[in-house]
Formats: sequence, C-alpha cells, structure tokens
Amino acid sequence: MNAMKRCMKKGALRRCLTRCLTLGVLGAWWAAAGAADFDCMIEPVQTVEVRSPVVGLLEKVHVTRGQTVRRGDLLVTIESSVESSAAATAQYKAQTTGTLAQAQAKVAASEAKARRMEELFKEEFVSAQARDDAAAEYKQAQTELLAARENAELSRLEARQAYDQLHRRTILSPFDGVVMEQFLYPGALVDSGDGKKPILKIAQTNPLAVRSIVPYRFFPQVHVGSAAVVLPEAPFNVGAQAQIVSRVKTVDRVIDSAAGTFGVHLELPNGRQTLPGGIRCKLRITGVSG
Repeated sequence: MNAMKRCMKKGALRRCLTRCLTLGVLGAWWAAAGAADFDCMIEPVQTVEVRSPVVGLLEKVHVTRGQTVRRGDLLVTIESSVESSAAATAQYKAQTTGTLAQAQAKVAASEAKARRMEELFKEEFVSAQARDDAAAEYKQAQTELLAARENAELSRLEARQAYDQLHRRTILSPFDGVVMEQFLYPGALVDSGDGKKPILKIAQTNPLAVRSIVPYRFFPQVHVGSAAVVLPEAPFNVGAQAQIVSRVKTVDRVIDSAAGTFGVHLELPNGRQTLPGGIRCKLRITGVSG
C-alpha cells in the first residue's frame, strides 16, 4: 500500500502497477514451484586502466578516486602547447584564400584573352602563333587553379590532422562509471607503453553485470532471454532495488567439468549510479526450480 501511494505521488501509477504485477506473478510462481535461488555477484561490466596514447607531461587529472563519471567527461589533460600552436598554424593556413583567388583571376583573364585572340585570328588580325600562345596560357592557368584547389584541400586535411593530434592530449571517459584508482599525478611523464604505469583505473557501473555460477543440472532450464529477478544483499535491498527484474543475457555453453557448474550472466541498468558494484546477490530465474 505504501508503494502504491508513492507511485501515485510520482505520477507513475501504470509503470508501478506493471512492476508490482510482474513481481507478484513471479513471486507467486516461485512460491508455488519451489524455485531455486542462486548466489550471484553484482559487478562492473568492465574495468579499464586509462593510459596516455602519446608521450608527454601530465598536466591535470580532472577526477579523483571514488568520483562518478559519465561517458565523455574529461579525465586527463596532457601538456599540449606545441600541439596547440601547430593546430592554430594549420587552421590559419587552411583558411587563407589568396593563392586560390589569384589562380581564379588568372584563369578568368587568360580565358578572355584566348577568346579575343580567337576572334582576331578569324578576322586575320593576329597570327596563328599568337592565338595558340593565348590558348596555351589559358590551359596553364587552369592547371595552376587545379593545383591551388588541391593545395587548399591538403591544407584543410592537415588542419584536421593537427587538431586530431591535439585532441589526443585529452582523455575522455569511455563510459559511465566510477574512478577506482589514481596512479599518476600532475608533473609525471606519461607514455603509451604497456610497461608504463596507467594514469587511472575506472570501472563501468552503468550497466552493472550480474554473474552467477549455477549447478550443471539446471542447464536445460536456463535460456537466454529468460525473465529473472536479482535480489541484492542488505543494505542495498531497499525500495526499487529490493527486487530488480532483468533477463538472462548469456549462458555459458561450456560446463566446468571439475566444479560441475556453468555461468549465467545478466545486466542491470544503473543510470543513477545508486547501486554499487562488488556486492553479493541472489538470482531467481523463471522456469528454474529446485
């Protein structure tokens, strides 16, 4: 009843009724069928060591240990004064239009001259040599215009390359997660080599991964897409987190013969980052009973 009142206050009655009905039906089915509970772990989907793609001096770390980050958040800045100057120079070069305008003007002038010479030649006022020279000058001007356009396009590409090099001096978060460790601090020399110490370690906590080891006798009953409920351990089993509806994402196709078990994997959305990784839970899967 209290849950219903809260849903009505929030204006989400339909969504709440659907969720309550789903949990109620599943709960009744498990109670009647003697469904089995499996131990599971709620963990980050992945843990990544953040390293620099370039050699340079670490200028600033914009996050601290334990801080929540979103995809695209700025994590690290590497000193980039040289790269900034190179990018500005390349951008200015790409924006200059003097050479192209000069080539266009030369084409227009030589075209007009060639046309006049052709008319004068027809009236026998100039020689064929003068007409041919004017036509050759026009073709040369066209070639110079083509070269000017190619150089302008090359300058544009060089400017983009320079900015790409500059952007490599900033490292952004690849996903929603949390900073687990900070290994290097401003002033340290960073490198892309595998043997070098990483700058940060971050864990992806949206979504979260649920991993369970299930006895092999249940293998015929577990299927990808099966409805399931995850029950986090206390004190995280409160409110909407008490029973989290999900679906089986993957089922290991190889059974561990030594242990007589196989793995089952699910994912839990965690957009608000309210549920931490690294906690125990219980897993109930529709259609699986003891």
